[in-house]
Order: sequence, then structure tokens, then C-alpha cells
Amino acid sequence: MALQAITVRELAQKILANEKVFLLDIRKEEDYNDWAIQGRNVQSLNIPYKQLENGAEDVKEQLPEDQTIYVVCAKGISSQKGVEVLEDAGVKNITYLKGGMTAWSEHMEPMKIGDLSNGGELYQFLRIGKGCLSYMVIADGEATVIDATRMTETYKNFAEEKNAAIKYVLDTHLHADHISGGKTLAKHTKAQYYFPTKDDEGLTFDYNKLEDGTKITVGDSIAISSFYSPGHTIGSTSFIVDNKYLMTGDILFIESIGRPDLAGKAEDWVDDLRKTLYERYQSLSQDLIVLPAHFGAMEEINEDGTVQAKLEELYQKNDRLNVESEEEFRHLVTDNLPPQPNSHEEIRYTNMGKKNPDHDERREMEVGPNRCAI
Repeated sequence: MALQAITVRELAQKILANEKVFLLDIRKEEDYNDWAIQGRNVQSLNIPYKQLENGAEDVKEQLPEDQTIYVVCAKGISSQKGVEVLEDAGVKNITYLKGGMTAWSEHMEPMKIGDLSNGGELYQFLRIGKGCLSYMVIADGEATVIDATRMTETYKNFAEEKNAAIKYVLDTHLHADHISGGKTLAKHTKAQYYFPTKDDEGLTFDYNKLEDGTKITVGDSIAISSFYSPGHTIGSTSFIVDNKYLMTGDILFIESIGRPDLAGKAEDWVDDLRKTLYERYQSLSQDLIVLPAHFGAMEEINEDGTVQAKLEELYQKNDRLNVESEEEFRHLVTDNLPPQPNSHEEIRYTNMGKKNPDHDERREMEVGPNRCAI
């Protein structure tokens, strides 16, 4: 194999820099259709390994000669065999994605959102393969992490690079699409863990109560104020950071809104969702910059690699925020619910502490795209 394997970090940085990328995905067609690597300048071809193995010459004809070809599989094993098959057929500029889609799902790319008051900083952690977004507020040698994923070492290492100690860890709600790393991160860093009390469906561990108006100060002056915003879950809580940013959790996204059904209560929570979107957020400064907990499409990523937009702009452009009739909104939400996230019940129980799957099981539970939006 002439070329070195590309890492998920290298691939993510190419995609975020809008470089041209050609991918040959050799997973089964149904797996590819359910979840694949995307990007503005990504060209992707799906040819399952068995088909490739039986007709490498035909596949060769479909591959570009002026680009590096990156072969993708589930875990980075079959792709190595795929590279060998194609090299034997005469394909030269070819290698594979190390760790495959499993590693792609776990990679997080820290992106700077902006500077805060008095020298503070705000970073967004872009989990590009899963669509999850988490955050770190840094000020005066202290850090707060919001909506941490299970890859907690990423936050610890980043805080260390920034010479900051993680003092607080917050979750906006009881997550159902991915395993939260909040409690684990807090335990390992001796930080205080905050969780919305109304989402406590039988948590098996202690936490600090997160309620409407709870305020946390990072360093000497950066304020994080909680803002009760139910609808995705009954306890969903937003955060206003430094009077400039609105972290909306899974309530409001750039091009969509959150779904209210992951606890099986769509009919009960749809009215809360509308009230939050059409009243609670409307009462806030429209200059606030929205930072959601997920993105659904690569188009939601800005040219600078971040996912953010002014609240005012979302009320102008997001059609889910412009449904005049309450009845029409109810139907829009409850009649158009996408498939449930993979293993969502098991993930909820894990986040409650009621289940303790091993490392491989946790990985398997998170396979696939996020499905938090309507």
C-alpha cells in the first residue's frame, strides 16, 4: 500500500476547508443510504465490497484519475482489502480512512466561536460525523463544558492546552441520540455537574439542580444563565452566555426545530415546543447568536467551520418558526416525525445511569446519524 491511511482528523479538516474529496464507500447499500460522509466538495461513490471484489476493473473505470481516492468501510478493516484489490487492478492514488465510520462518528473538531468579555473565549466542538455540537467556555483559567459527548478525553486535553481547569459541566437535557459524557467528565475533573431537574426520570447519580434562572460564573466575570425552554424534553434548558450567545440544546437548530417525541410524549410536549419557540425565545434579544446542540446538514456549517446564526435571522429564514396556526404547527410536528435514533431507549437509560454498557456497546449504540430535528 503506497499511500498512508488518512485519519479522521485529516479528513475532517479537508472537508471543513472545502477541499475536493473523493470517497469510495464499500459498505452495504442500506448502511450507506442511512449514514454517509458528506461535505460541500465531497463526491461519494457506494460500491459494496462484494461487488468490488468481483469486478474491480469495472469499478476502476468509475474512479477519478486526478484525485486521491479514500476507501471507507465500517471500521477501517475491509477498506484495506478494498485498496489492495483496486491496486491490483492498477489504481494508484488510493488509500483508506483509518478506523472507518466508527472513528468518523467519534471525531470532534474544536472551532473557536469568538471572544467573550474580559479575555474569555468560547469554543464549539464539531462532531462532524454525528452532527453533535458541544461547547467550552474559558475564562481566567477556568472552563465550563456544555453537552459533553462520551469522548471526554477531548475536552480534558483541550482544557489542558488552554491552561484551564474544568470547573462546571452542564447538560441541556436528557439526551436520547448520543451518550452524554457529562457526569463522567465531571467525575474525572472534580467539576460540578448540573442537570435539569424536570428531566430527572430516575437518575441514579447526584447532580446540581439546573432550573430557570440558575446562574454560573466562569472565572471572574463570564455569566452563564439558564433559561427554561421545554419542548424537546420537559426539562430542556437553554443557556445565555455572556449576554451574547443562546445555547438552545435540541430545541432550535439552524434550519429546523427539535422533535418532542423521544420520550414518547409528542402530543404532550408539542405545545411546550411551540411556546418556547414562539414566545419564550421571542422575548429574548434578537441579537443573541444561536448555538444549537446539533446540526442536520453540512449546509448548516458556515464557511469558518462553525454552526451559528443570529436569532433574528432564524425567525426570518427558518420556516418552522413561521407557522401562524397552532393546529398547523401541531400537525407539522407530529405528522412529520423522522425515524427514532438508533438505540434511543438504551441511550436514555445509559444517560440515567440505569444501564452501563461496555465501550464497544456504547460505540454500537451511537452508530448512524442524529435524528433530533423535524
